[in-house]
Amino acid sequence: MAVQENIIGAVAAPPKRAARPNWMRIFHSRTAVVGLCLVLFWVLAALLAPILPLPSPTDSDVMAMSNPYPSAAHWLGTDILGRDMLSRLIFGARTVLSVAPLSVAVAMIVGITMGMIAGYYGGWVDVLISRFSDIILAFPVLVIYVILIANIGPSVLNIVIATMIASAPGIGRITRGLVLGLKQQEYVAAAKLRAESTLYIMIVELLPNCRSLLIVDACLRIGYTIITIGILGFLGLGLPPPNPDWGGMVKESVTVLNVWPHMSLIPSFALVSLVLGFNLLADGMREAWKP
Repeated sequence: MAVQENIIGAVAAPPKRAARPNWMRIFHSRTAVVGLCLVLFWVLAALLAPILPLPSPTDSDVMAMSNPYPSAAHWLGTDILGRDMLSRLIFGARTVLSVAPLSVAVAMIVGITMGMIAGYYGGWVDVLISRFSDIILAFPVLVIYVILIANIGPSVLNIVIATMIASAPGIGRITRGLVLGLKQQEYVAAAKLRAESTLYIMIVELLPNCRSLLIVDACLRIGYTIITIGILGFLGLGLPPPNPDWGGMVKESVTVLNVWPHMSLIPSFALVSLVLGFNLLADGMREAWKP
């Protein structure tokens, strides 16, 4: 009778819900605040780009080509083609901050799905997904990007596809490890006794308990993706011109680095600051949400 009462109580009791990440705790971490400020600076600059009094990032000022250093007309100077550096930086931020999060979001959806299925079902399903992930993870990430982009061509869609293929297996492995431990918990057993569907258990019971770690991982991956987009642009495999591309800006100015170093240093500092912001934000979130 006691066992029967326990089972009935487990079925009748509402499942235990994971506590939502306390976003306000992020502001108690100096690391997170610094990272958030860096990210918000570029986000606001990108959002305000259309209304700021900036010249077009593709227009050339022929008169400034002979003296591309910062001036009253061009606060950060111009590139070798006479295009305003500040305008190209801000409009380049719009490109980076739209492509990188979109790419990581698609990779997170695919990776979380793979990890949930592998961790929950186990057996041959787990082995099949894990071996496929191992094959992808055996190759350096940058090599995967270069091979894919070089063959299918540079575009926003192709960068999203390349990011998904390169990042989804790693995300899936993290999710699988979390699910393997969580599926043994009492609230999952209670959901099974209530005859809840597998999809319900995955989305409602398991996914919320993985949320904090996956958000931190997504933040880190956005930074890594921004670096990769910059490297692809430097290699000539980034977004096609005339799109402002921070990596492409560095590549275009390599030949005049000794004469006009600001052309390479300014986009390099922009790239470093944005990636640093996401990394610091991820570290701060990990500290704030530590159990």
